[in-house]
Amino acid sequence: MTTSAPSPRASRRALLAGSVGNFIEWYEFGVYGYFATVIAARFFTPEGGSEIEALVKTYASFALAFFFRPVGAALFGRLGDRFGRRPVLILVISLMTGATTLIGALPTYADVGVLAPWLLTFLRVLQGLSAGGEFGGAVSVMTEFAPPGRRGLYGSWQSFTVALGLLGGAGVAALLATVLSTEELNSWGWRLPFLLTLPLGLGALWLRLRLDETPAFRAERAAVRPPPRAVAAAIALGAARIMGWAAAGYTFLVVLPSYLQSSLDATFQQALVATVLANLGFALTIVPAGWLSDRVGRRPVMLAGALLVTALALPLLGLLQDEGTPNGAKGAAVCLAGAVVGLMAGPGPTMLAEMFPTTVRYTGLGLAYALSNAVFSGSAGLIITETIERTGNVDIPAYYAAATCAVSALALLPSRKPGKPWKPGGSREPRGPRGRRCG
Repeated sequence: MTTSAPSPRASRRALLAGSVGNFIEWYEFGVYGYFATVIAARFFTPEGGSEIEALVKTYASFALAFFFRPVGAALFGRLGDRFGRRPVLILVISLMTGATTLIGALPTYADVGVLAPWLLTFLRVLQGLSAGGEFGGAVSVMTEFAPPGRRGLYGSWQSFTVALGLLGGAGVAALLATVLSTEELNSWGWRLPFLLTLPLGLGALWLRLRLDETPAFRAERAAVRPPPRAVAAAIALGAARIMGWAAAGYTFLVVLPSYLQSSLDATFQQALVATVLANLGFALTIVPAGWLSDRVGRRPVMLAGALLVTALALPLLGLLQDEGTPNGAKGAAVCLAGAVVGLMAGPGPTMLAEMFPTTVRYTGLGLAYALSNAVFSGSAGLIITETIERTGNVDIPAYYAAATCAVSALALLPSRKPGKPWKPGGSREPRGPRGRRCG
C-alpha cells in the first residue's frame, strides 16, 4: 500500500517533535556519566567504602538502566505498532521527565542510608524503560514523515540530537564546575542539571501533543505482519551492525571523563573539556554522514566509520596517555574519535528503520537498538573500570571500542539488502536522487 508524501510543514514538525525527546534522554544520560564520581560519593559510599568500589556500583546502576531498555522497547514498541507512534511518544517523554527530575531531588546516603542507592536505581529503571520506548518511536516518526530520498538525512537528526544532548550535559557540568566550588558542587550543585529536565520535558510534551500520526502507520496498520522468526533475525542483525556505534560512542563520549580522572589523573575540568571536544567532533559528522548515505547507501558510510575506529582507537588513546603530547594534539585526538563514531551514528537510525516494515518497525528497530546499547553501551563504564582495576592495563577502552567495531564491520558486509529482510511484508527500499538503493 502506498502513501502520499507528507507536507514539508508536517515533516519539519515531526523532525522537531522526534528530536527533542532524544535530546532530553541523552542530556540526562550524559549528565549521569559526567557526574559519576560525584554520584558515587553521594549514593554509593558508606563509611569505610573505597572510591573505586563506589564508582563500580555507580556504573552498575548505569548499566541496569540500559538493561531495562529492551523491556521498554518491547513494551512501548508493541503499543506503538498497534495504537500509533504519537500517543506512545507522549507517554515515554512524560515518564522520562518525571524520573529524571526526581533524581535531582533524591536524599543521599548520608540522609537515608542504604535506601538512597535503591531509590536512585529505581528511578534509573524507569528511565531505562522510557528510553527504550523513545528511540523506536522517534526514528519511526522521523523516517515515516521524511520526504522521498531524504530518509538518511532525517534519521540522522536522531543521532545529532544525541550529540546535542551529550554536549548540553557536558556544557552544564562544565559551567557548574567553573562557577561553583568543589564543596558546593558535591553538596547540591550536582542536582541542578537533573532538575533542569523538568522545563525541557514540558516543552517536549507540548510539541508531541501537536504531532500528527504518521501517514505510513495510518495506511498500513492493518497490513500482514511478518513471521516472528524473520523479525528476530532482523533484530539480531541490526544489533550487530550498530554494536560498534554503541560501544565506541559511550566509550569516547560518556565514559571518557571518569577514565581520564581515575586512570590518567586528569582534573574534573580537564576531563569535561576533553568530553566536549569529543562530542563536538561527533556532532559535526552526523548530519553530513546521513546526507551522504542518501546518495551512496547506509552501509558504506557506516562501514567506513567502523573500520576507522578499529584502526585508530589504540593510537588515539596513546596520544592521551603520553604526557609529552601537546594539549592541542590531545584535543584533536578526542575530537577525531568522536567524528569517526559520527559516521556510524548518522546513517544508523535510518538503516534500522529500513530493515522493518511499518507494522513492526517501532518494535523491531527499538529492540535492535536497545539490545545493542544494553550490552555494549550500558556495560561500557562497568567493563572498562572493572577490567582496568583488575589488570592495570589503561589501554582497555581502546581494545573495547576496536573489538566491537570490528564485529560491526563484519555484520555490515552481508549482501542482503536491509529493506527486504523477509517476504512478504518487507518495506520497500527508498531510492536515492538517481535511483540508487539507499540500503
